[in-house]
Amino acid sequence: MSKQPKDFDWDLVEGKGFGGSYTAELKEQMEAAIEATLNSVTEKEVVKGIVVSKTDREVIINIGFKSDGLVSASEFRDMPDLKAGDEVEVYIENQEDANGQLTLSRKLAKVMGAWTNIERALEEDTIINGFVKRRTKGGLIVDIFGIEAFLPGSQIDVKPIRDFDIFVGKNMEVKVVKINHTNDNVVVSHKVLIEKDLEAQRQTILTNLDKGQVLEGVIKNMTNFGVFIDLGGVDGLLHITDISWGRINHPQEVLKLDQKIQVVVLDFDENKKRISLGMKQLQAHPWEALAAETEVGSKVKGKIVNVADYGAFLEVLPGVEGLIHVSEMSWSQHLRNPQDFLKVGDEMEAVVLTLDRAERKMSLGIKQLTEDPWTKTDLLAKYAIGTKHKGTVRNLTNFGLFLELEEGIDGLVHVSDLSWTKKIKHPSEFVKVGDSLDVIVIELDADNRRLALGHKQLEENPWDTFESVFTLGSTHKATVISKSDKMATLELPYGIEGLAPLKQLTKADESVAEVGEALDFVVIEFQKEDRKIILSHTRTFTEATAEEVAAAAAKPEKKKATKTADKPAAVTAEKSTMGDIGALSALKEQMEGAEREQAIKKLEKKSKKAE
Repeated sequence: MSKQPKDFDWDLVEGKGFGGSYTAELKEQMEAAIEATLNSVTEKEVVKGIVVSKTDREVIINIGFKSDGLVSASEFRDMPDLKAGDEVEVYIENQEDANGQLTLSRKLAKVMGAWTNIERALEEDTIINGFVKRRTKGGLIVDIFGIEAFLPGSQIDVKPIRDFDIFVGKNMEVKVVKINHTNDNVVVSHKVLIEKDLEAQRQTILTNLDKGQVLEGVIKNMTNFGVFIDLGGVDGLLHITDISWGRINHPQEVLKLDQKIQVVVLDFDENKKRISLGMKQLQAHPWEALAAETEVGSKVKGKIVNVADYGAFLEVLPGVEGLIHVSEMSWSQHLRNPQDFLKVGDEMEAVVLTLDRAERKMSLGIKQLTEDPWTKTDLLAKYAIGTKHKGTVRNLTNFGLFLELEEGIDGLVHVSDLSWTKKIKHPSEFVKVGDSLDVIVIELDADNRRLALGHKQLEENPWDTFESVFTLGSTHKATVISKSDKMATLELPYGIEGLAPLKQLTKADESVAEVGEALDFVVIEFQKEDRKIILSHTRTFTEATAEEVAAAAAKPEKKKATKTADKPAAVTAEKSTMGDIGALSALKEQMEGAEREQAIKKLEKKSKKAE
């Protein structure tokens, strides 16, 4: 049997139940004494607590509140030696949940503490030791205070980083440069630490920098126009044209990233902090190595390094080039594209045409390796007027085409010399570039290198025959193929065209002939020299007017003018008119005679042969 306390007052509890005999004042005193032993806590804040006990599933923590809190044991995995009595920081999630239990979290306490440390680091610009966890798109993920922060690739180092994986799993000092509370994102930088160290070095370099100074640098970046060199905290540009005396298409042909090279300062803009560097300037100019035997008229060998519209460049030595102008590639005066003759990489021989060692310029020619065809002794006999040849169409112009008869010998075929019967407006209606064409020489000027050629002259002039077929007053079937403001174009037999004034298209029913109609037409004018035939459909059902008769007789009148000059004007006019009517009648009879029949048979024979 236990002993009762000596100072315990049983009168306060006997017969009144537990606490029943406490006065209100006494209760208040007791409650105040109890409250004094407890801490005042606020939800959503981090506090310190004492571990009361630990099991495999839970850790009981006393934060001085009226009840202890429970925390999952998994949140203390990083503290395997945790025991009762240890002090830890926890986050108060809820003072009293549905079960009346105080809810605590060490995980959230660590997060809240980490954000506090991160914000302080940003405000105070302090250095943080982080751990690179993994690579991500555009950079690295770094653990700082248990929070994942983003380290952009551009903020890793002052020089471009090509392999991010070498940093994974390593510690790295960083500074917080940006916090986005909305997305809980943190951006850090390692580059800012390096830049501060390089600033003093950069100022030293810029202060002592001067043109002509030779420096050592490391290639940090390459582009198609040049290379960026790290000179020790400050960058300089080595342009592609200053890398080598020879022609290169890209810096990577002779240099590589991270390579150490020596360069010379060519120019320096202190305001813009731009440094132009040179590499080839550290070597002697290759023109100084050009052999003394190389002079005008001598032959050189090299490789084509560039082809332009105006010519090609032949590299004789690395850095020594000569221009082969397109006019010096072929004896032909009607030149083609240089790419038809040469291409980059071709190795060839050329003749030196001009040479200026002081200006370092040289012009070359390749046509000079062969004889000028215009100076051949048999040229006049070979291309004598009337000789026939076959050539290749090389160029078309509005006025004609240029035909290559052999290498260096070109001739012009005027558009009017292509066909006797067709009215060709442009040579492309008749031939195309690359076609073969038979021609005859109609003019030769060897001194001026001019050769006039004709194609139609290979055949007899059919207009001599047409003159007998399409006589004045003769009727022919024709088709209207087009109309203009004043004239209509007709398709006549034997593949020739005729013309009819629009007013001469009026039919017997007073309607007008339209394009595509085939009608009878009467020849009212024949112009052999101009190869022109004027016809009329209206004349098939009407008589010629006096004006038309006079107009038709105008040419015969000119021939007889000397014989009738002494006669009175009135008599001359009267007799001329009567004579013309008689002449027309005679022509009509001639049309029906044997001469016209022979002419028609001749044309039909030619047409069949052409088919």
